[in-house]
Amino acid sequence: MVWLNFPLYAIIVLILWVAGIAIMGFIKTKKTSGMILLTVGIVILTLFIVNLWIKLERPPLRTLGETRLWYSLFLAIVGLVFFIRWKYYWFVVFSFFMSALFLVLNIYFPENFSKTLMPALNSPWFVPHVIVYIVAYALLGASSLVAAKQLFDHHIKKKTIRSAFQLADNLVYLGFSFLTMGLLFGALWAKEAWGHYWTWDPKETWAFLTWSVYLIYIHARVKNSIKPKQALWILAIAFVVLLISWFGVNYLPSAVNSVHTYSN
Repeated sequence: MVWLNFPLYAIIVLILWVAGIAIMGFIKTKKTSGMILLTVGIVILTLFIVNLWIKLERPPLRTLGETRLWYSLFLAIVGLVFFIRWKYYWFVVFSFFMSALFLVLNIYFPENFSKTLMPALNSPWFVPHVIVYIVAYALLGASSLVAAKQLFDHHIKKKTIRSAFQLADNLVYLGFSFLTMGLLFGALWAKEAWGHYWTWDPKETWAFLTWSVYLIYIHARVKNSIKPKQALWILAIAFVVLLISWFGVNYLPSAVNSVHTYSN
């Protein structure tokens, strides 16, 4: 089964998002119109995922390409929701740029979809485990966008680090909650599928490392024990660890026999 006209869906979504961002940035009195266009793009992407789920007769969460679709969707939602709350235009621009990038990756690297699932994936834990992880990755990825913007302003524009920490902290706290649920769901699923809650599989190891780095950030922020710039660098490094956990681990030699490696 092919991509079910995914490029057409993606191009329509990208046009809506570009138009929405442009209107919000250049026509200050039309921000609501821009947000409507962004929302319509999100709805269209959601409809594609739902249609894909129906056609495949299984959750489209098995391959990297399928998870990129969900990541693009959730990151766009996070960008729009937090823009409505905090009013940072640059944040919604960066969020939707990253969402668009994942759609473009799926256009350039199309997949042939299969209805089959390996036996271990036929579990009630499959959908909640993967979904909460992707939501966590979207929220934590957004927090790293905040860190990158602050570090850029500080080192390139020579501005003092300020203000957006509350946004970053809220994103991390919420994302860490979903990340923790993902670890717990994964352990319960592993017990059901393989008889053990935890085996230090490469994917499990990197998932734990990701969780630990964000825990360090939270602890440091709560205790106010590090300087703002150091906290931002922790967020930047944490996102690199997150990316390795998500798909970088698939390319490590130790992952050859991992049960967590995504199918292509």
